[in-house]
Amino acid sequence: MPNYTYLIVGGGMTADAAVRGIREVDRSGSIGLLCAEGHPPYDRPPLSKKLWKGKPLESIWRQTESQGVSLHLRRTARHLDLQNKRITDDQGTAYAYGKLLLATGGTPRRLPFGGEQIIYFRTLGDYERLRALTQGGQHFAVIGGGFIGSEIAAALAMNGKKVVMVFPGVGIGSRMFPPDLAQFLNDFYQQKGVEVLPGQLVAGLETPGGRAVLKVRNTRGQGEREVVVDGVVAGIGIQPNIELAQAVGLEVGDGIRVDTSLRTSHPEIYAAGDVANFYNPALDRRLRVEHEDNANAMGRLAGQAMAGRTVTYDHLPFFYSDLFELGYEAVGEVDSRLDTVADWREPYREGVVYYLRDSRVRGVLLWNVWEQVDAARSLIAEPGPFRPEDLKGRLPA
Repeated sequence: MPNYTYLIVGGGMTADAAVRGIREVDRSGSIGLLCAEGHPPYDRPPLSKKLWKGKPLESIWRQTESQGVSLHLRRTARHLDLQNKRITDDQGTAYAYGKLLLATGGTPRRLPFGGEQIIYFRTLGDYERLRALTQGGQHFAVIGGGFIGSEIAAALAMNGKKVVMVFPGVGIGSRMFPPDLAQFLNDFYQQKGVEVLPGQLVAGLETPGGRAVLKVRNTRGQGEREVVVDGVVAGIGIQPNIELAQAVGLEVGDGIRVDTSLRTSHPEIYAAGDVANFYNPALDRRLRVEHEDNANAMGRLAGQAMAGRTVTYDHLPFFYSDLFELGYEAVGEVDSRLDTVADWREPYREGVVYYLRDSRVRGVLLWNVWEQVDAARSLIAEPGPFRPEDLKGRLPA
């Protein structure tokens, strides 16, 4: 039975960052990594961004194996034995550990139809499958108008494909963006050749003759139409993989709850990345963040903490996206239900949107504005109160 000083369950960006965090403190302790995928850790954002713009596939690899780690690929942890400090995988192999990190990520939400005909875009395998479909197919449907849906629709359109987007909201990114910006994106995508169907649900999928026929109707269940495509991609969110933690009584709640040192409710078990629920002092609330910056920063500190360094995770993560020639960075609570103040240099092309609750800035959207994330974090940490006029010109657009 393999016996590791440090055992990491999960093979994503968080796991790689944790390995490097461990090595900053402990150069010789043994590290084992269980990864459900058949690949070592890689950068995930290029799957829906730069790989569609010509960046080579080789650029995504994080070279985790160079850190003196034993990779166990195509292995899924199934059972955690707290008393004996042991993990058993889906093939019956057991692994002993001194310290354990749960970087188990999340599983895409699935629709109740379509089976494997729908690509729930998340992994390198999903990217490779969609790329293969684009070699012969010309028409694609994207289900979902959020983060993944908007990126994949843009990527496919930029590669000359005919794309239809179907989502229940009123606009692209409507959970994050103010209504006028979301409506602008609807029109902007239409101008780029994407057929945008807001306020619509996919109610079924059939595959006669090898093509996919989507049954689309409005959110009231009326006005059904058929959309015929060569491939279907869905980005409708993920569920955090908490089963392993939950089965042994670790504290969970929208993820695995951790303290500021990234420990779970068991002192020798840590959690980080998409699955971790942590307290952020700037926002004075608990968060669970599914983006690259959080994976890298939290993974690194979790690794350091496992190796004995005292850490405090008080980082407020940011995220970013590319939508054709537009792009943004965002930090904090970017939630369209909050009060918003827009400070546009050029409407919907360049500017800053502030998100407020109780006259405090809780989030900042930097729309085609760069190198202002740290300034946005500082603003979020300020107690306020802020009036709308106080925010005009506060961050350079």
